[in-house]
Amino acid sequence: MKSIRHLLTATLSAAALLTAAAGASFASAADTATATQPPPQPSPPGRHHHGGPWHLLGKLDLNAAQKQQIKEIMTAAHPQMQSLHEQMQANSLKLRQTQPTDPNYASIASQVSQTHGSLAAQMMTQRADVRAQVFKVLTPAQQAQLTTLEAEMQTHKHGAWGGPGGE
Repeated sequence: MKSIRHLLTATLSAAALLTAAAGASFASAADTATATQPPPQPSPPGRHHHGGPWHLLGKLDLNAAQKQQIKEIMTAAHPQMQSLHEQMQANSLKLRQTQPTDPNYASIASQVSQTHGSLAAQMMTQRADVRAQVFKVLTPAQQAQLTTLEAEMQTHKHGAWGGPGGE
């Protein structure tokens, strides 16, 4: 299962570029129903993921069939998520490699921005599709529990004042 964890970490790291809620520990949730969660992967400076939304699945007492179905969903989604992640990285690199003194800098920045927006939209759609598929695997009680846990995570992430991290 370690290879699946690495596979899903790579898949979901693309989503981390889009939202601070992207998670890298989904595979451990799919592998263990009630075991304690491993410590989250270290985040780059300035990025706080708190395990992401997928680690919440580990709190839902998933049965073996649910774990297998969720693993299959994530495995099937991986190639497209990985491709989008790689495209986003290459797109960002294009701007980083262009010097502000380049006469085409503004044009390149605009092009990169538009491309990144399109890729981000595709990533968000893919993540929503995966989330919907996973949600269908859960029982109504697990769905309600997950919704509550996600709301609590959002409240914690944005703090009492609505700002990031409550700061």
